[in-house]
Amino acid sequence: MTTTAPPAPVRTRAAVPGASPLPQVNLLPPEVRAGRQLGRVKTWLGITVLVVILVAGLLFVSASFAATQAQNELTEVQDTNQALLAEQAQYAEVPRVLGQLSEATEARELGMSTEVLWRPYLRAVAATAPAGVSFDTFGVSAATPTSPAAAPIDPLQMPSVGTLTFTARSLTLPDTADWLEQLAQVPGFSDPWLGSAQITDESGVYYQLTGTVQITDEAYAQRFIDEENS
Repeated sequence: MTTTAPPAPVRTRAAVPGASPLPQVNLLPPEVRAGRQLGRVKTWLGITVLVVILVAGLLFVSASFAATQAQNELTEVQDTNQALLAEQAQYAEVPRVLGQLSEATEARELGMSTEVLWRPYLRAVAATAPAGVSFDTFGVSAATPTSPAAAPIDPLQMPSVGTLTFTARSLTLPDTADWLEQLAQVPGFSDPWLGSAQITDESGVYYQLTGTVQITDEAYAQRFIDEENS
C-alpha cells in the first residue's frame, strides 16, 4: 500500500496589504509533478537534438561546398597544365634550333676570326708607291683559325699574323726610304722591307722591286665578333 505524504502548505501573497498570508495546499501528486519535469526534459532534449542536427547539416553543406570548390579549382589547374604541356610541345624544337644557331654562330666567329679585307691594304701599298712604279704580283701568307702564322725569320722582327709580298718595276730607281716610311704608317702594317735590282731585257733597262710587309692583328676585320663577349 502506497502512503501519500501530507501536502505541504504553500504560502501566497496576502490578499489585503498588511494582512498575513493565507496558507495554500498543492493537491497535485508527486507523479504529476515528476511527469511534468520529464516532459520539460524531453522538450529540451528534442530541441538539443534538432540543434545538433541543424549544425551537422550546416557543417555538411559547408564541407560539400568547400569540396566542390576545391574540385573545381583542381580541374581548372589540370586544364591549365594540359594547355601548357600542349603549348610546350609546339615549341619543343626551339631549344634544338637555338642550339644549332649558337653552334653556327660560334663556327662563323671562329672561321672569320682571321679575316682581313685585303683590297684596302693593296690599295694602300699602291697609293704609297712612288710615281712610275707598277706592280707585277702580290702574295699573302697569313694565319688561319687552325694554323698560326709562320715565325719571323728576322729575330728583330715584331710578331705578326701574316706577310704581304709584292713585286714591282720602275724605269728609275725610286725613293725606297720614303716608301718604307709611308708603308709603316698604315694601320695593320709593320716592318716593311724593300729590295731592288737592275734588270736588262729586250725592252731596255728597268729596276725590279721586291717588298714584304708584316701584317698585325690590327688588320683583322672582326665583322662577326660578338661585342658582348669580346
